[in-house]
Amino acid sequence: MSEPPRSHSTERLADAARTAADREREGRRDPEPSLGRRLGQIGVLGWTIVTPTLLGLFVGRWLDKTMHSGVFFSAPLVMLGAALGLWLAWKWMSRQ
Repeated sequence: MSEPPRSHSTERLADAARTAADREREGRRDPEPSLGRRLGQIGVLGWTIVTPTLLGLFVGRWLDKTMHSGVFFSAPLVMLGAALGLWLAWKWMSRQ
């Protein structure tokens, strides 16, 4: 005997069930990272930005004290350090 024709709503329901099953299999194979791991990633990301910025500040202040130049070196080195930190953070995030 031939199979009775399927209605459009029955096909949509079957597609939804297949999609749900596929998502469940994917979730078991590659689970969501834990809260601790997420917080660790945020910490690494923060230090990736802050460390070059502070390094630029310290080197700039040292150069300004040595050459008696006010903030001539501090300001641009802080900006360069922040730019470097943001670039490093962006590269790290794109690898994750």
